[in-house]
Amino acid sequence: MASPVRSRLSLAMERTGKWVFSKDIPTDVVVVVCEASFSLHKSMLMAKSNYIRKLIFESKEPELDRINLSGIPGGPEIFVKAAKFCYGFNFEITVHNVAALRCAAEYLQMTDVYCDYNLAGRTEDFLAQVALSSLSGAIFVLKSCEDLLPLAEDVNIVQRCIDAISLKACNEANFPSRTPPNWWTEELSILNIEFIGRILSGMRKRGAKALTLASALITYTERNLRDLVRDHSGRCTKSSISDDSGMYAHERELLQSIVSLLPSEKASLPINFLCCLLRSAIFVKASNSCKNELEKRISVILEHVTVDNLLVMSFTCNGEKLYDLDSIRRIMSGFMEKEKNMAVFSGGDFKETCSAAMHRVAKTVDSYLGEIATYPELTISKFNGIATLVRKGARKVDDDLYRAIDIYLKAHPNLDEIEREKVCSVMDPLKLSYEARIHASQNKRLPLQIVLHTLYYDQLKLRSGADDQPDAAATRSQLQSDVSLVSENEALRSELKKMKLYISEMQKNKGSSAKSISAAAATSGPRKHTFFSSMSKTLGKLNPFKHGSKDTSHIDDNLAVDITKPRRRRFSVS
Repeated sequence: MASPVRSRLSLAMERTGKWVFSKDIPTDVVVVVCEASFSLHKSMLMAKSNYIRKLIFESKEPELDRINLSGIPGGPEIFVKAAKFCYGFNFEITVHNVAALRCAAEYLQMTDVYCDYNLAGRTEDFLAQVALSSLSGAIFVLKSCEDLLPLAEDVNIVQRCIDAISLKACNEANFPSRTPPNWWTEELSILNIEFIGRILSGMRKRGAKALTLASALITYTERNLRDLVRDHSGRCTKSSISDDSGMYAHERELLQSIVSLLPSEKASLPINFLCCLLRSAIFVKASNSCKNELEKRISVILEHVTVDNLLVMSFTCNGEKLYDLDSIRRIMSGFMEKEKNMAVFSGGDFKETCSAAMHRVAKTVDSYLGEIATYPELTISKFNGIATLVRKGARKVDDDLYRAIDIYLKAHPNLDEIEREKVCSVMDPLKLSYEARIHASQNKRLPLQIVLHTLYYDQLKLRSGADDQPDAAATRSQLQSDVSLVSENEALRSELKKMKLYISEMQKNKGSSAKSISAAAATSGPRKHTFFSSMSKTLGKLNPFKHGSKDTSHIDDNLAVDITKPRRRRFSVS
């Protein structure tokens, strides 16, 4: 099946042949334009085109019968119209072909300098009176110039279109002529990003507001990056979109260009749009400068961010994979630095005072941690790294943070005691509400230290009375002492258990040794009396304390006596 372009070209050649061969004068030159050939008359072409006249007169061949014009702007279709103009036939000039005809007239040197009322003059009249008189017409003309560069720049078509579009777009933004009011942003989205940048620059010079420029960029992004994101929710148009960022080289270049054109005013762009841009930048692996610019813009207005916005930046398009959270951490660090600078500028203490924006961000971050806590790729260091970026003073209560911790512990059941204590270290048990403390005291997933904190705090409240709140610093110090004491007692119990096992083993070993000694004595027979044994026995009879309290002559020599020193005992909590 023939392509539409080839079909239109064949039809144009057929029509050209009809009006050429209807003449009685035979043709004397063949003009080749790409794959098309046209049999024409030299005299008709030379009368309007100075370029063709020079080719024929300056040719070294005596009879030049073949001319190659494959470099003409617009190709065969535009050459057909130029040839018709040479022959005096009428043809239609539209906003879609006027730029190509003007460039072809420049290429063929069909200007008014060479001949009055030439093709260049006719196209210039159409541009001024028709094409550039409306916003849509100027946009279509500029769109057609994308394939005519750099000649379209040389004949000043591009700049005139940009000036006309900038002026008329500003007028539409201020005084809409039809509905919807931002219809002109849809019209602009068909242009390439280079032209968009020049148009926005022209609008800015004419006093366009930042919101107007942002509206044009948002519409342009949604239309030209539709494969990455459909709307500000971050949802993709295709559920099976590939995670291979190498497939999106064009989108990466386009995204980086869009980011470079964003208005500098912080309130001009919605936070959800910036989050979508950052997620797309991470996905297509845009340059670090592009991502850093988006992160800075988000951090400036982070108090307006929602949990959904943060989730948009955290997951892939299909929502199955958790991105590296470095961008989230940098955004929060930038926000904290901004708050610190504002506190210093206003003469306050950053460590003691927290703005309303800080409280909103803290609540949002805690809720965000609860949403991502179930993912296995979220390590303890990443979880704590995000939680600790928010100052503890920014949280009025730690209930949302406790919920996130509980979800994390439930989703990671293989953590040992030390790891669970590390997860809980970002939370202050004294800042839990009564309901949260009741839940924590019965939560078997929490480490013992946290449970003791919550129980002890309630005990202190009961002792001090319902209306008398205990001092937080003193309570925290007392809790640490008590927890240390409990830990020491636990260690002592463990040591006592080990000592009891050791003593029982020793007794078992001693009993077996005594039995072996008795058995050996029985097999060896009666002892032989030696000189020293006889002397010892004689001296024993002369013992003056024989009938006293210290008499030991009645004790059998063969009887085993335990002469070990008695073991000192210590009191312990058991």
